[in-house]
Parts: sequence; structure tokens; C-alpha cells
Amino acid sequence: MSARVYLDYNASAPVWPEAADAADEALRAGANASSIHAPGRAARARIEDAREAVARLVGADPAGIVFTGGGTEANNQAVRCSGAERVLVSAIEHESVLSADEEAEILPVTPRGVVDPEALDRALAADAPPALVAVMLANNETGVIQPVAQIAEIARRHGARVHCDAVQAAGKIPVDAAALGADSYALSAHKVGGPQGVGALVLRDPDSAGRLIHGGGQERGRRAGTENVAGIAGFGRAAEIVAARLEDFAELAALRTRMEEEIRAIDPAAWIVGADAPRLPNTSMIVMPGCESAAQVIAMDLDGIAVSAGSACSSGRVQLPYVLDAMGVDEAAAMCALRVSPGWRTTSEEIDLFVASWAGLRQRTARRVA
Repeated sequence: MSARVYLDYNASAPVWPEAADAADEALRAGANASSIHAPGRAARARIEDAREAVARLVGADPAGIVFTGGGTEANNQAVRCSGAERVLVSAIEHESVLSADEEAEILPVTPRGVVDPEALDRALAADAPPALVAVMLANNETGVIQPVAQIAEIARRHGARVHCDAVQAAGKIPVDAAALGADSYALSAHKVGGPQGVGALVLRDPDSAGRLIHGGGQERGRRAGTENVAGIAGFGRAAEIVAARLEDFAELAALRTRMEEEIRAIDPAAWIVGADAPRLPNTSMIVMPGCESAAQVIAMDLDGIAVSAGSACSSGRVQLPYVLDAMGVDEAAAMCALRVSPGWRTTSEEIDLFVASWAGLRQRTARRVA
């Protein structure tokens, strides 16, 4: 990965060497964190240190951190085990939220890619059963940041709870769980440079989570199964690193803006999805008219540049991107969208290489059309 230009951080961030070292150390030490002998207590200490680090990253109480097998599991636990009689989810949620309740009501978004608070207010006023509202903090494809604090305030007025998928936002923008006001949040280690296969469900009320996985009493009885000590240790170290580097990540916005301006200068017909809404500092969804997303990804890959056509969870499927469809993007344009998501290690020179590759592909495409 280091030999290539990697601009797909939203799919998975490269692992921090320090996080890999923490995971390796825990893996070599071994032991079950539920054992009361000295090796077991050492494993338990690694988990609890990580719990505190992850809690600090999002301004939460460590007692409310439940380690899971990833963000998908955390989202499923929050939605499927909520006990709510009614579930409302935004149309642009990650598939792990959209698929968690097949009867969930879908909340519309504006053409800017932002959840419509007024639509939520009307929907909650229309029925009385206890409800759960699921709205992500930042969209994984467009990077558009959602008004979670406003959503939570509306939900509280109607006696509803809120779950927030913060997988893409944590480590990229400041996340204050208390200020945002949601009842639960989902996090994922590999989005912040930790190991894959580990995540967390963050609870405002530590006793509010229903069980998704049954068995032993691990994670204070909220998630059964022997803890992934190595993955959790790596997660904790990655959380510490990105928490200290939030200002560095914010500087990517200037790099992204330059990239987008150069793209539009090459082809004024190109456009950026969600450009007029608040976005993550590292995310651009660029539409190259007349060139399908898959062709762009392949061409970039041949040039040594890793980008994507959207969510990695949807790769391999040729279908209308549902996030762009929900925003009202024309189908022809939606099928030509490319997601570019640089990260902590991205350099200005790498952005130059991407722009040059994009320009070359645009030129070749224009010749074919002509």
C-alpha cells in the first residue's frame, strides 16, 4: 500500500505502526481477559486502557464503551436490540443500519445530502409508539456531515431515542458524544488506523443495550464472546493517535479544495456531490460525465492510485448508488461518481498525481465521445 497513492481512507485507513505494535504485543502475550490469573489480568488491563482511549476520542464515559466485532455489529446491536416499536432511519445510512430493520421508515434527505429535520419532526408527530431514530454523523460516500444535535433535540421532544453511526466521523472531525446528544454511537477501529474486525458501541446509558450476541458475560454482559484483546489494544492506540492529530486532519480540507478546483478547471462539466454542504475535510465525490465509476477506478488503479466508486461494502455491484439516488442525483451522473478520500499520510504530491491521472482519463474519454 505504501508504494501506491492510497486515496481510499474512507474504506479503510492504513494501520498506524504504533497500533500494529500494540496489537502484536497483546497477541504475543496471549491470555483470556476473563481469567483472574496474572496473564489474564494483564489482558484485562489492555482492554480497559483501550476503553478509556476510545471514550476520550468521542468524549464519552468509558463505562459506556462496548467493544464489538466492528461498526456493522455495533449498528446492528443498536438498531435490532433497541426495543423500539418504531424505527426511522435516514435514506443515506450505511447498509448495516438500513438492513438492520427491514420495516424501518425511511427519512428523506435534501439535494445537499442532509437529513431533513422537518421531515423527522412530522414523522415523529404522526405516531406515538416508542421510536428509535438512526442518523449518521458523516456520510461515508459524500462526506456530508449531518445535523445530529438538531435531530437529537427533535427526537427528545417526541420521546424518541437516537442512534448515530459515527464510524466515518470519529478521528476526522471533533466528536463530542454528550454535546451531540445521541443515545448511542457506532465506531470502527480500521477507519482510524486500527486493526480490522473490531469496533465499539458507545452508550450514553451503559445499562441500555440489549444483547445481540448471547453467551458469556463479557463486556459487562452486553456482548458475549471472548474479547479480541489484540484488536482492542490496537484500536485503543489508534484512537490515541488520531485524537492528538485532529488539527492535522483538518488541514486536508485545503488540499481537497485545491484538488476540486483543479478538477473543475480541467473540465467545468465535472462536479462535486454535496459540495455546498458541510463535509469531512478528506472526502470528495467527483462526477466525471460520460465515464462510468468502475472504469475510473480501474484506470486509476492502473496508474497506481487507489480510489473507489463509493462504499467498500457495496463494491462489485453495478447498480445505482442509493445515497446519490436519495439526493436526487440523475442516474447517468450517479453512475459516473468517484470517491476520493485521502488521509493522514497523504501528500500534496500524491494529490497532484491523482489530478494528472484524472485529467488523462478525462482526455481519453473525451476523444472516444468525439
